[in-house]
Amino acid sequence: MEQPNQRDKDNFLYPRGRYYGQVKPENLVFNANLQIFAQKVSYITSLETSGKISPLDAYNQIKALWKKLKYSKKELGIGDEPPGESESPDVT
Repeated sequence: MEQPNQRDKDNFLYPRGRYYGQVKPENLVFNANLQIFAQKVSYITSLETSGKISPLDAYNQIKALWKKLKYSKKELGIGDEPPGESESPDVT
């Protein structure tokens, strides 16, 4: 069982925001991926700002995270229009 202090620590280190979009499984998964991406970018930029990692290393890490996020978006089909939605109706 998880200790209360561990839960507080996890909530502090990995905060989660509320989701307000259309509730579909793929949207919820992508939202979770997006929040993880934002948290990791925050850590990387903090490390770079404090001089713990080089700007080039920070850039490469963020670029890799971005590619993973982009891949997850593509795999989940987020942003793809459903068939038939892109066609405009005939108005006569």
